[in-house]
Amino acid sequence: MGTVSEATRWLDLAEVDNIRDLGGLPVAGGGVTRSGVAFRASTLQEICAADVTELVDVRGLRTIIDLRLPDEAAREGHGLLRDTAVRVVNLPVKKADATLLDVVVPSGTSADLGALYWQLLAGSTESFVEAARIIGDPEQHAVVFHCAAGKDRTGVIAAVLLDAVGVSSEDIAADYALTSERAAQVRERLVRIPAYKNLPNVGQGVFAVDGTAIGSFVDALRATYGGGAEFLLRHGLTEAELAALRLALVG
Repeated sequence: MGTVSEATRWLDLAEVDNIRDLGGLPVAGGGVTRSGVAFRASTLQEICAADVTELVDVRGLRTIIDLRLPDEAAREGHGLLRDTAVRVVNLPVKKADATLLDVVVPSGTSADLGALYWQLLAGSTESFVEAARIIGDPEQHAVVFHCAAGKDRTGVIAAVLLDAVGVSSEDIAADYALTSERAAQVRERLVRIPAYKNLPNVGQGVFAVDGTAIGSFVDALRATYGGGAEFLLRHGLTEAELAALRLALVG
């Protein structure tokens, strides 16, 4: 297993609780994922000026991929980042028949997250492919992709991308599980925002954070499609774009 828990992967921002670099993960055949290219995150809407400086001026943020539903994204926004030159692209990740409440604020104390993630994949194929195109384009780096908590919608995108470039299922699961280190902070922020006030407690329902759910998702991805790369190719990514994604993400 790789060094996915290294402190250097976290960005310790003041008003964004769950943001980390996809870099530093071992890749099959040698090498590791490249740092400074793509960051996964929770909501950016309460970002402060110092955080903007860190992301834009220090980390070179050029593109935000917002995985929230269109009305959710429009309502919640990106706070101070709206006043920068950063490009925002809305690529919603949702179940095929999703409503806002269905995806964003399920309040039950039990949930089959593995099944949910498979439904998100099925309902959002175009978003997965376009995210891969954006991250494969060096002109758009650095990229932050995010949802609300930075766990579920963000997690399935991260899993497909990392699997597509050769990261092991164990390291994908470990990356996902890192959110547990910040889950209480994430929930504390989200429940202050009206759209997310009904979230269950940490460790319950949709706020469970361990690698089991994303591991079962990756297993299903491989059993059904042969893996993330094959899924992306089947749904419109070209071989050249896949090569560009691997070049961008693997150092």
